[in-house]
Amino acid sequence: MARGQSRSSNQLVVQQAASALEQLKYEVAQELGIQIPQDGYYGYMATRDTGAIGGHMVRRLVQIAEQQIAGGSRF
Repeated sequence: MARGQSRSSNQLVVQQAASALEQLKYEVAQELGIQIPQDGYYGYMATRDTGAIGGHMVRRLVQIAEQQIAGGSRF
């Protein structure tokens, strides 16, 4: 699939978040030492690597949400 396309039926609630999530994906992959294909096709990547990226993204998003809640801000 081309970059930015997905077979997922999930829809973003805040459309402007797409670019931030994309950036987060690349940051996490770099931290883990995983190279994301430039053409956006993940079919040749190991499932373990793509799962690691997604798992670390979720951890980071939960951490951000916890910090916002602790800081008293709502969303």
